[in-house]
Amino acid sequence: MTEKVKVVTLGCEKNLVDSEIMSGLIHGRGYELVNDKEEATVIIVNTCGFIDAAKEESVNTILDMAELKQTANLKALIVSGCLTQRYKDELLKEMPEIDGIVGTGDFHKINDIVDEALAGKKPVMVGNPVFNYEASLPRRVTTPRYTAYVKIAEGCDNACTFCSIPIMRGKFRSRSIESIITEVEQLASQGVKEISLIAQDSTNYGTDLYEKFMLPELLNKVSEVPGIAWVRLHYAYPGFFTDELIETIANNPKVCKYVDMPLQHSEDRILKRMRRPGRQQDARALIQKIRTRIPNVSLRTSLIVGFPGETDSDFENLKQFIRDVEFDRLGVFSYSKEEDTPAARLPEQVEEDVKEFRANTLMEIQREISNIRNGSRVGQVIDVLIEKYDGRSDVYVGRSQYDAPEIDGEVFVKGTQLQIGEVAKVRITHSFEFDLSGEVVA
Repeated sequence: MTEKVKVVTLGCEKNLVDSEIMSGLIHGRGYELVNDKEEATVIIVNTCGFIDAAKEESVNTILDMAELKQTANLKALIVSGCLTQRYKDELLKEMPEIDGIVGTGDFHKINDIVDEALAGKKPVMVGNPVFNYEASLPRRVTTPRYTAYVKIAEGCDNACTFCSIPIMRGKFRSRSIESIITEVEQLASQGVKEISLIAQDSTNYGTDLYEKFMLPELLNKVSEVPGIAWVRLHYAYPGFFTDELIETIANNPKVCKYVDMPLQHSEDRILKRMRRPGRQQDARALIQKIRTRIPNVSLRTSLIVGFPGETDSDFENLKQFIRDVEFDRLGVFSYSKEEDTPAARLPEQVEEDVKEFRANTLMEIQREISNIRNGSRVGQVIDVLIEKYDGRSDVYVGRSQYDAPEIDGEVFVKGTQLQIGEVAKVRITHSFEFDLSGEVVA
């Protein structure tokens, strides 16, 4: 009997790419990939271990899947990803339900893991977190057919005091331009129109491999691939955001006017404790430069509240910073005390209820700002990538270049019959807190 395998992905889109590669390898092995967990004889849970909430979700998901050994067809439960890379021994000791473990640098061996787990051997393959994305590996893309993520680098060298990514993913490693373009060409041949380039630190791309910042050249080369309409960039580290990169985003019509630049905080004292580059005046100057040179740009950032030592005064200043800058998109995280990171050893840890209050407060402020920023789009004609049709409301739903998949807003479109995956020109007629609506321009 052919084994039926379900891959469950938790965490970020970088994890999703790894799951898609594992799915491609499993499919090539001759196993059947299934969506229904009740049907699966093998389940792979690709975990996230970034913050406490993500670790808790990973553990709960593993336990939920393990129950299927009693209630359904499950024969082998395999765990992969960041949690296994960091907590291999703890998982083996505390969760006997697990039948096999594979780390972030060894998931290309997933077929061996599956075979050994089914044979009752309880395999463990967790070594160096470094994985070679240069190799041509099969990949089963699970995003909608018109959009896909492409990793341009792995790991991180920035050593922020709160972050455990280097522990789980290793040092920063760029992929070659040639391997990235080859993958983009393959995706374009399958009908992908939107490519989201991802890395923990994308602006540093190329410095290790080519000894210079190569992101602008990479963006231009990806945009030249036939069939690609949008190239989107994620996680642009502010310390390496060059003038050349700004000009590339501004002048290349296929590069989305969308900047996802995690700042983490506004206050110099907290930034220093976080070991983040630059200071608030640098961030303000960079944001002003980006907005001046890239008209209509959508600027997204993420912030951490409750970092050790963050005072009421620091938080008030952070609130004012948000009001001053008026980010188009904002994500807020409560500081998570990660073991083996320098910040975990800092004094003046902030109480959980204070963190929660501060996070909620920032998001309320952002709701007001988003409403205003979205209102400025009314009257504009923008390109919208159509993603689905809502028959109940008789509207199409899509995204503009100013909205990343899954995390940002949507555009509701009235008009003639459209095709899913089509890019339509839409005149914006109404705005909401996070979404827009409009009509197709004939």
